[in-house]
Amino acid sequence: CYISRPSSGPVPSPCPDGRTDSAYLLCRCPADLHACDSALSSGVRGGIFTLVFARINIRIRNMLFRSLLQQDIAFFDANHTGVRERESGTFYWDSCGRRLMRNVCVPPLAPSPHPPWLPHRHRYLLQNLAAQVQDVLAKANNLAEETISSMKTVRSFGTEETECREYCRRMQDVYTLNRKEAMAFSFFTCSGRVSDVQICILYYGGFLVIAKHMTPGNLISFIIYELQLGDCLENLGTVYTGLMQGTGAAEKIFQYMDQESCGTLNEGTLAPDMLKGEITFSNVSFAYPTRPHTQVLKVSSIHSPGEVTALVGPSGSGKSSCVHLMEHFYSPQAGEVLLDGLPLPKYQSQYLHSQVTLVGQEPVLFARPIHENIAYGLADCPVDMMVWAAKTANAHGFITELTDGYGTETGEKGAQLSGGQKQRVAIARALVRSPRILLLDEATSALDAESDHKIQQALCSIKENCTVLIVAHRLSTVKNADKIIVLQDGTVVEEGKHEELMRREGLYARLVHRQLLDIKSGGKRPLAEHLHRIASERAARSSGASEDLGIGID
Repeated sequence: CYISRPSSGPVPSPCPDGRTDSAYLLCRCPADLHACDSALSSGVRGGIFTLVFARINIRIRNMLFRSLLQQDIAFFDANHTGVRERESGTFYWDSCGRRLMRNVCVPPLAPSPHPPWLPHRHRYLLQNLAAQVQDVLAKANNLAEETISSMKTVRSFGTEETECREYCRRMQDVYTLNRKEAMAFSFFTCSGRVSDVQICILYYGGFLVIAKHMTPGNLISFIIYELQLGDCLENLGTVYTGLMQGTGAAEKIFQYMDQESCGTLNEGTLAPDMLKGEITFSNVSFAYPTRPHTQVLKVSSIHSPGEVTALVGPSGSGKSSCVHLMEHFYSPQAGEVLLDGLPLPKYQSQYLHSQVTLVGQEPVLFARPIHENIAYGLADCPVDMMVWAAKTANAHGFITELTDGYGTETGEKGAQLSGGQKQRVAIARALVRSPRILLLDEATSALDAESDHKIQQALCSIKENCTVLIVAHRLSTVKNADKIIVLQDGTVVEEGKHEELMRREGLYARLVHRQLLDIKSGGKRPLAEHLHRIASERAARSSGASEDLGIGID
């Protein structure tokens, strides 16, 4: 930018004796114009680059965020939070952008002082170092996020110092790579300085002045122009270094933006005005994408509209996997999941999730008031509808007892509420949408017996308008279901009502008897049996059969 504007006029030589200062005044006019032009050009340059990089920054962030939200659930299973955070673009678009806005200066057709092979080698080195820094930083971010989000567990086991040491070790790895980056940057920048050229100019120019072939003013003027050119070339080297670092850091960003969803979001077009709510599993075989060789489900079943269906079975039997397939989080490897006789991919994704609502065992509440959590995702939710949903979920009572009522802040992830209160708010959030299919995956596990009983009564009252599917381990929760499906090793082994299954004396009856035995003994099992059960469950999880989080009647 400096050499893109005119710098006219020589620096005046000393005025001979007997002359006035009018020559100096005359020479100052071009200098004043040059100063004004410099200020104006610098201001325009800064403003333009500020706007350009602000627009690029916003656009890239929006595109990346949208791309991440459109990925399948399997994508988030395979990528940890820290890995996604490090590819947020902050390193590239903030760091590189500020460097360009501060230092950019593009001298057209200016000769480079670097050897021809140096820029290529420098680019290769910086790209590799930037990628390594981002990989190591991602691991550190993942550890920090995991530790902070599980602070109660960390505190209960007294492992704060252990986690601090591990985080410091990972950050030391980042620092080691940063030093290599700094050395590479310093070498490239220093190699572009032109101090030797300035010395040669002064040496040769001095001889020309002595020989009367050049005036001192012309020599000084030439040196000033050469200094401006050298600064431009040095700044260009800084810009080049930032671009190469940004290229390595941005590779993963564009990889995520170019990655296409496997097809659970943008396939269907159906959005019928009415749904009956009939769900059919037609010869479904399913394995999680992160464990494609471990089949966790192979079922065929029908869930009729207007019924309460309960899924029970041992841990790892595939209950929660059925729920995930109904929500279309994943696609089965074989067979189809049908809604009113049509495959789920035929329906619009947004429409499908407005009709099929899930309440999990550990519901996520956002850091906002209770009424905003209940109305989450609804553009216009009437207050009376919200209150009805809260009363149906047995949440209205404790909400009104709070100081701010429905305006009470829940805190991060609902930390200001108890586990049972969070579950009731989550159930209200599901009911306020008037879904045709309601999925409850251990949704009442943290509730006391009285609250659970009231919610079961409420489900019986609303089942005429929707299909209810329950995954639970409490006998009181499943015994009144219209149909109970018993799963074992991903297949249906029994199906019927509570009384019918008890008469068969199969797996369901054994599970019920075991739970009743626990109740009679006050829930105290012999230590050896308890340890054996824990060891069996850990073995099942390590074999890859228990990504299904539902727990059977046990």
